[in-house]
Amino acid sequence: MSRKDEFLSYQGQTNQSPYLIDVDRAEGIYIYDKSGKSYMDMIAGVAVNNIGHRHPKVINALNAQIDKHLHVMVYGEFIQDSQLAFCAKLRAILPQNLNSVYTVNSGTEANEAALKLAKRITGRTELISFKGSYHGSTHGSMSVSGNETKKEAFRPLLPDVKFLEFNNIDDLNNISSKTAGVIIETIQGDAGVRTPSQAFMDEIRNKCYETGAQLIFDEVQCGMGRTGKMFAFEHFNVTPDILTLGKALGGGMPIGAVVSSKENLYEFTYNPMLGHITTFGGHPVICAAANACLEVLETEINLDEVERLGQILEDLLKSNDEITEIRRKGMMFAFDMQSFERVEKVVKKCLEKGLISFWFLSHPHSFRLSPPINITEEEIRNAAKIISDSIAETK
Repeated sequence: MSRKDEFLSYQGQTNQSPYLIDVDRAEGIYIYDKSGKSYMDMIAGVAVNNIGHRHPKVINALNAQIDKHLHVMVYGEFIQDSQLAFCAKLRAILPQNLNSVYTVNSGTEANEAALKLAKRITGRTELISFKGSYHGSTHGSMSVSGNETKKEAFRPLLPDVKFLEFNNIDDLNNISSKTAGVIIETIQGDAGVRTPSQAFMDEIRNKCYETGAQLIFDEVQCGMGRTGKMFAFEHFNVTPDILTLGKALGGGMPIGAVVSSKENLYEFTYNPMLGHITTFGGHPVICAAANACLEVLETEINLDEVERLGQILEDLLKSNDEITEIRRKGMMFAFDMQSFERVEKVVKKCLEKGLISFWFLSHPHSFRLSPPINITEEEIRNAAKIISDSIAETK
């Protein structure tokens, strides 16, 4: 049996047409297959490898922790160096009210915990989200995600969830004293990179203050330098009550985090105790990688360059008459085309030419890019040429 047949037969599949790159190794912004072909990874594992593949500081941190110990106890029971170091470094770059970190396994688990925390703090049940949102595919996270097609086969989901129009200020009047939490992607990802207005963000913050609802910013995808700021909420000078992180936080390793105040997170410890519990959350090896990733983001990444290089790529592609609109924040891109069929042809041609792009679950007539944010200008220009050539060759 071929490797392809073995993969398709014995590994659970997520779709009927996977990319099927047979990965041998990865380094920097490149992935290499078993034949030696290189692929420019312009999607970065869907906004995970923000500092590229196998950054030396991450590898060194992993090796150092492996030499000490692996898992020793479920999260929250033992004092562990790598957890303390990671939490200290993350807290140091966040606003004062976000001073306590609960480390979990993934972005979707972070969102699950955040929803529970909002209910626990307020004693309320109503959750508010926004049309076009994506917060994960576990039951709770799916319940507050906006793609109805993806949800229908798995109902019933969480009750008492209300969806508002993204960027519609009048709709925010639905936030009330019944609302436990309002969850929003600071920059919507799966909807095709949608950026809210300053007025909308100011009003959502005001409404949550007025009603006592917890404001949850989901920065699983848009955080960790992706938008040209360490955290996307810095663009708006608006701070959440609860912040969720994941994806790029681990430098290529699986992690999520719920960040809030010490007082808020203490609510998980009683009535009932173990209000949220995770066996492998805060795994020492993963926390070591995350700590190293934060150090790289702080000391090696010029966030102004993220915006500058993102603008160069936008400028190089915006004159293409087949791209009808570009939406971008930093290095988070959506490129609209006339149809899904055109997008599919371009994405496949890019792959053939050695460039990995991707699509959106909820916005099929766009293709997406989210390259490593330490990409060089030369690499940006090479990527733009491959994409332009792919569009031209598939007309």
